[in-house]
Amino acid sequence: MTRTYEQDAIRLLETRRRRGRPRMSPSVQTDALPADFTSTVRGIPSLHGMSEWLQILGHSETDVSRLNIVHVTGTKGKGSTCEFTRSILHAHGLRTGFPSKIGLYTSPHIQCIRERIQINNKPVPKNLFTKYFFEVWDTLMDPKAQNTDPKQQPPRYLQFLALLAFHTFIRENVDAAIFEVHHGSEFDATNVIQNPVVTGITSIGLDHVTQLGPTVESIAWHKSGIFKSSAPALSVPQEDRPTEVLHARAAEKNTSLTIVSLNPSLPTNSRVLSIPVQRLNCSLALKLAKTFLEAKAPGHELEPEDISTAVRDISLPGRFEIIEDPDGQTQWFVDGAHNTLSLKKAAEWYSDLTKGSGLQKYRILIFSHFSKDRDGLALLECLAESLAERDALPDHVIFTTYIEREDELTKMDKDALPTSLLDLSVLPLFAEKWKELFPQSMSSISTKETIEEAIETARSINAQQDNASQVLITGCFYLVGGALNILRL
Repeated sequence: MTRTYEQDAIRLLETRRRRGRPRMSPSVQTDALPADFTSTVRGIPSLHGMSEWLQILGHSETDVSRLNIVHVTGTKGKGSTCEFTRSILHAHGLRTGFPSKIGLYTSPHIQCIRERIQINNKPVPKNLFTKYFFEVWDTLMDPKAQNTDPKQQPPRYLQFLALLAFHTFIRENVDAAIFEVHHGSEFDATNVIQNPVVTGITSIGLDHVTQLGPTVESIAWHKSGIFKSSAPALSVPQEDRPTEVLHARAAEKNTSLTIVSLNPSLPTNSRVLSIPVQRLNCSLALKLAKTFLEAKAPGHELEPEDISTAVRDISLPGRFEIIEDPDGQTQWFVDGAHNTLSLKKAAEWYSDLTKGSGLQKYRILIFSHFSKDRDGLALLECLAESLAERDALPDHVIFTTYIEREDELTKMDKDALPTSLLDLSVLPLFAEKWKELFPQSMSSISTKETIEEAIETARSINAQQDNASQVLITGCFYLVGGALNILRL
C-alpha cells in the first residue's frame, strides 16, 4: 500500500505530540545545581531511550560519530548560528570538496516540517522524508521494539524527529552534520551525541524555566550539558553568573571553553549582518567552522571568499526579515522572537529601523503567543516595555492566533494541535494586558481569529492613513510562518 507524505507521515507524526510537558519541581531554588540534578526533574528526560532506539534502527554510536557533528545550544540565536555554520562550511566545500554533503537539523520549522531536516541547504524531499519516516516508524512503533523499561513510551514528537534526522543523515552519507538542541541540553534528545567535533553556546537567557530552572545559572547548567571531553566548547560572551557555570561545567566534563567575541573581519556590506546580534551569531559560527576544519580537514583554511560567499548566499526567513508590499505602502518587519531575550532584540531592531526612516510612519504590532511552557502575557509585557523604552510604541495593536486562514478552523484536528490554538479567550486577555500597561495610550486594539484577518486588518488600517505603515509581526515562529505564507503570495 502506498503511503503518502501529507495524509500518512505527517498525520502519524502529529500523534506523537505530548499534550503537556513535565515541569521542574517548584522546590528547586538553588543557584548552583548539583551533579544529580536529574532528581529534581519531573517526568522522563527526553534523552532517555534515544541510544536504545538508535540501536534498534541499526545505528551504533560510531555511526553517529561518523556524521562529524557540530552541536549547538543556547537561548537566543542558535538557529541562526546553525544556519551560518552550515553556510560557511558549504562555501568552503564548494571550493575545496570538503565537506561535500552537509546535514542540518534545526527547530522549529517556519512553513514546512521538512525544514527541520535539510541536506545542502534544502529540506529533505517529500519522497525521501516519507521513505525514511516509515523506516523509523515501522521499526520503533512495533511493540517488540520498545525500550525494556516498562515506563518508557514510544518516541515522542521531538524525539522522533531527532531520530529521523540521525537516520536520514546516516543513510544519505553526509560528511558533516549540524544539530540544534531543542531547548534543554543536558537531558535533550539530541544529547545522545557522544562525540561531537565541536560544541557551541549562543546567548543564554531565561526561557523554558519550568523545565530548566528559575535562574540563568540553572539554565546555563542545562545548556552546558552538551560539553564533551572529546570536543572543544565555544560560547559567545555571557553575563558573569552563567559564565562561571559554563567554566565549571567545562572543567567537570574535561574540556576547554573558549569565549568567542565579535569578529571584526566579518563583511560590512551584508543586510543579514547589519543586525548586531547576527554579527555575534556569525562570529560564533565562523569559529565553529574553523574548529571543525582543524579537526576534520587539517591544512584546510577558511578563505575570505568562503565567508563572503556564505553571507551572500544565506537565507534566514522569519529572522529579522523585512518584506515590502509591491505598492511600497507597507513594510512588514517579521521576527520569530518567542522569549524575553529574543523579544528585546526584536524591539531594538524594529525601533532602530523605524525611527531612522525619516517621516514618521504609522506603526502596527501583530502579536501572538500560545504556549504551555511560557507565559504569553509576560512576553507581551516584555515586548511592550522594550518598545516603550525606545519610543516605538505602536499606534495599533492586533492580537491573533496561530491559525493561518479561516478555512483551517473547520479542518484542524484539535487533538493534534501543538498548543491551545483555538482558545480564543486568550485574545481579550492580551488586550486587557496592553490597556493595563498603557492606560493613557492612544493605541487602538483589535483581536482577530486568524493571521490572515490580522494582516488584512493591518492593510485596511494602512489604507486609511496618509503615511505608509510599518508592521511588526512577532511572538512565535508559528505566527511568523503563517504570516510569511500570506505575505509572499
